Amino acid sequence: MLNEALPKAVIFDWDSTLVDNWQSIANALNATLIRMGKKPWTVTQVRQNSKHSARDAFPHLFGDQWKDALEYFYQSFQELHLTGIEPLPGAENLLRFLRNEGIYSGIISNKNGTFLRKEIKKLDWDKYFDNVLGATDLDIDKPSKEIVDSLLKHTGIPPSDSVWFVGDATVDLECAHMANCKPILVETGLIIEKELRKWPPSKTFPSCIEIKCYLSKIKKKST
Repeated sequence: MLNEALPKAVIFDWDSTLVDNWQSIANALNATLIRMGKKPWTVTQVRQNSKHSARDAFPHLFGDQWKDALEYFYQSFQELHLTGIEPLPGAENLLRFLRNEGIYSGIISNKNGTFLRKEIKKLDWDKYFDNVLGATDLDIDKPSKEIVDSLLKHTGIPPSDSVWFVGDATVDLECAHMANCKPILVETGLIIEKELRKWPPSKTFPSCIEIKCYLSKIKKKST
């Protein structure tokens, strides 16, 4: 931590990084799997197989029927997603700290952008984010570096070690590396060692609680 400065910007993933809404996702996906003649998944299986956006993942999962499956999934999820969302421990305290310190904060998620913004609004967290990008907001999704470039456009903050990318999945670490940001892992135990070797995190934390404590110590040392 010696001589380390506070980041100029922090980019967050959403699900399993700041909030837990996996039961709603699992319910909607399982309804879709069953409708398409496939076996339902456990919540753990859903989390392990939901790294990419639906428009990238569904063609592999449902083949030529992926557009019909995607439409049904979105219909099902729209009915469920605001009822099960829960902030993860320390998430709002971390976001409040960043806002108080004037640190640019944004979200890049592979969740559909419309649903993502509704969930942010449901929690009254709009005030914490300078920019939010979800799946389908652009022509590309994570892990493309272009989505990071778009999020930071007009900020005067170039991707670098002073831009933290905080997430729980391999796709977040990959995106951070591809965009030349600092990859920060919120550990959930779902990333295998082979993936960590390929896309190593700069730092790993158990939760947002520890990230906020770490940043508070940096602030204290710099004052």
